[in-house]
Amino acid sequence: MFHEITYREQAKRRRRVLIVAACVAVVAVAAAVAIGLARRSARVQGAAALRESILNAAKQCAAIEGSYPSDLAHLEDSYGLTINHDDYVITYECFADNIAPSVVVSPK
Repeated sequence: MFHEITYREQAKRRRRVLIVAACVAVVAVAAAVAIGLARRSARVQGAAALRESILNAAKQCAAIEGSYPSDLAHLEDSYGLTINHDDYVITYECFADNIAPSVVVSPK
């Protein structure tokens, strides 16, 4: 049996398709925002972990050698500290050999 689709049924189908498309778009945008926030959070946590690693290596150097290192290169060469200079900007300031250095790590 043949059933002709009326104008009202066509409008109803169009409305359903538009609603589904809008829902898919909203979900896609929400997922993109969530991924961006997660990446940003991971970079901030990575910076905090890197700062702690630098300070721990400096403390270890002070315990072994009797003074804090004057630069990061010494920690990288002698104490196995690995730093991703492409992702983070690091400010390492050592005021004196017997005072802990000031370390600031921020994501690029």
